[in-house]
Amino acid sequence: MPRIAVFISQRLVKAVFVVLAIAVFNFFLVHAAPGDPAMVMAGEAGAADARFVEQLRQQFGLDRPLVEQLATYMGKVVQADLGFSYRQQRPVFDLLMERLPVTLSLTLSAFVLALIGGILLGTLAAMRAGTWSDTAITVVGLTAYATPIFWIGLMLILLFSVNLGWLPAFGTETIGAGYTGWDAFLDRLKHLVLPVTTLALFYMAVYTRLTRASILEVRDMDFVKTARAKGLPEWRIVSVHILRNAILPVITVAGFQAGHLIGGSILIETVFALPGIGRLAFEAVLQRDYQVLLGIFLLTSVVVVIFNLLTDLIYSLVDPRIEVAP
Repeated sequence: MPRIAVFISQRLVKAVFVVLAIAVFNFFLVHAAPGDPAMVMAGEAGAADARFVEQLRQQFGLDRPLVEQLATYMGKVVQADLGFSYRQQRPVFDLLMERLPVTLSLTLSAFVLALIGGILLGTLAAMRAGTWSDTAITVVGLTAYATPIFWIGLMLILLFSVNLGWLPAFGTETIGAGYTGWDAFLDRLKHLVLPVTTLALFYMAVYTRLTRASILEVRDMDFVKTARAKGLPEWRIVSVHILRNAILPVITVAGFQAGHLIGGSILIETVFALPGIGRLAFEAVLQRDYQVLLGIFLLTSVVVVIFNLLTDLIYSLVDPRIEVAP
């Protein structure tokens, strides 16, 4: 059996136990938070008397001991059943699958934009260290890193949507337009420009600084001087010799942060009124919808584990000297 297959199989087995442990931790964490879902639902129904609240607690199993609730929840998780939403009156799995495409289109687009943009800008800044372009990239990167992303989103809305009218500010599509085919795709793409840019700017600043620092450490090493002495083109020296050896720290940080983009999407989806997982999490917190919160936490945990596994595999592709190890 190839070494890579053994590595993947062992990591998958470990990942299952990690996800289950996280599910148990999240269960106790969510139930330790103040608030009672039965009280919230009773208040929304306009009948918050003690008898009605008790009926709701019995209906959704909230009156059972916490250990019994945990056993019931974990039994459903093992069967890929994420439970039933008290507030939405729908299975949690259906809610997540309905909102997931919006969040994936937002987070993956922002991640790719941030990674590519950060590497390109960091490489440019490092190869022109001390010049005006290096200073400009550094200042812009620090500004994007230090500025709250919700404020950046609001400013982009004011500039490109309110003042210039170039891009839509809210939602995923133009309501009532009836676009189909290519027009519908372009319409959705326009609605993603501002939220994707807002979410990507923070991470792009991180990757830019990290790439710049890594390249500055590598560019004066002996193997780079040897490549220049051989008369290789500068673009080949940068792409093959310098960047390939300097990119590993960027991959490490990117793999760690990729799974956390869903957390950052909560603010973005709220500001831009996007019906994604992040906004669903925000609504579930306000409504004390335990099952939805647990489903979102579990989904996020699985995403983080998958990205960590992919990061280890990418290591071996970028630098064959690094062998995967169980």
